[in-house]
Amino acid sequence: MKGIVFTEFLEMVEEKFSPAVVDDIIAACDLPSGGSYTAVGTYEHDEIVQLVGALSRLTGQPVPDLLRAFGRHLFGRFAAIYPQFFRGVHSAFAFLMNIETHIHAEVKKLYPDAELPSFECHLPGADRMEMVYRSSRPFAALAEGLIAGCAEHFAEHISIDSESLSGDGNCAVRFRLTRTGGARP
Repeated sequence: MKGIVFTEFLEMVEEKFSPAVVDDIIAACDLPSGGSYTAVGTYEHDEIVQLVGALSRLTGQPVPDLLRAFGRHLFGRFAAIYPQFFRGVHSAFAFLMNIETHIHAEVKKLYPDAELPSFECHLPGADRMEMVYRSSRPFAALAEGLIAGCAEHFAEHISIDSESLSGDGNCAVRFRLTRTGGARP
């Protein structure tokens, strides 16, 4: 898993909680990296699982809620770091439809070893979208947070319903998005 996920997670924890909480969750985990990450490094996804679990135990907040909050944060950071992905895109649905064909293709050019989830997108109506998320990693709640962050970025009201397509509900999920207030160009 790319280091930017780790550096941004720790930044979010520092902002929402404190630098001491960052130190506490790193100390509570058995991390091969020792909790030292670079944005361009590659780390085992188990490390982020451990960090989120430690944060959950420390704060009492459920892991899925923390992952969704992180997804919202991460989308905002992606918008700031990678503005080229947003040029000419004026709606959440238009952006989400481009994940596989444009965004993930560009990410693979930058990071050929990146293991990315897949998103199959369908538009059954002007204000409805279905996205099927598949990953070898248990981060469906993170994906949901990224989707919510996308809606917030484009100032759209979008409800998100999910349906597990896998036994654990974390590696394969169908998201049904409904935009209220009409379609945007």
